[in-house]
Amino acid sequence: MSAVLPANLTALQLHVAFWDVNNDSIITPQEIYHGFRALGFSILFSIGGLLIPLFFSYPTTLAHSWFPDPFFRIYTDSIHKAKHGSDTGIYDSDGHLRHLLFDEMFAKMDTSAMVEEDGSFCNGTTTEKKGSLGIGDLFRLHKRNRVAADPAGWSFAAMEWWTAWLLLQRDGRVWKEDLRAVYDGTLFWRIRDEREKSTEGWTQGYGYRDWAGMLWRNGTWKTWEGGGDKQL
Repeated sequence: MSAVLPANLTALQLHVAFWDVNNDSIITPQEIYHGFRALGFSILFSIGGLLIPLFFSYPTTLAHSWFPDPFFRIYTDSIHKAKHGSDTGIYDSDGHLRHLLFDEMFAKMDTSAMVEEDGSFCNGTTTEKKGSLGIGDLFRLHKRNRVAADPAGWSFAAMEWWTAWLLLQRDGRVWKEDLRAVYDGTLFWRIRDEREKSTEGWTQGYGYRDWAGMLWRNGTWKTWEGGGDKQL
């Protein structure tokens, strides 16, 4: 179950609240590492997650001091200052969730109506959209959102979408309501609870065990199959 959080938090603050373990409005590098581990990510990936405070600590610190935080802590009350360029714009400048823009993103980028069940392409009129984004859709979305002279924003956006796909994919696609729950932060608590209380754990996502197993069984990592709890 999620922690008791203040009622006036923005969606962006709720998005990162899972990592604020002691609910003190400060996220430490240690909390980031343990948060990723609680979601099922591997030790190596969770160590890589420490790039987050390296790049985003100072923007949030600026609300409190001109000097960088020596411990690379992230201040959640000013997390909106860590918004980067080339993103989706789903969060506004204050960190609120733009629900209409979120729905519009899926309406424009979801190409599932163009693919039949056997994977062959149709004319896009014989099937309904599934409300999900495949890897190709995510690549197109990332390309669409890139703005000029923003290699940092391009990189951050790519890492965020890759992480989302590793955590959320089911049948090779990221589903709309799962992604909405990522934006408002509620999914992280649910994943942790499922991993703690269920023998199967969180059954979505894609980890190195899936990659190795699919290569062994099928000769390709692109065969999407359901699985149990996994190290991502």
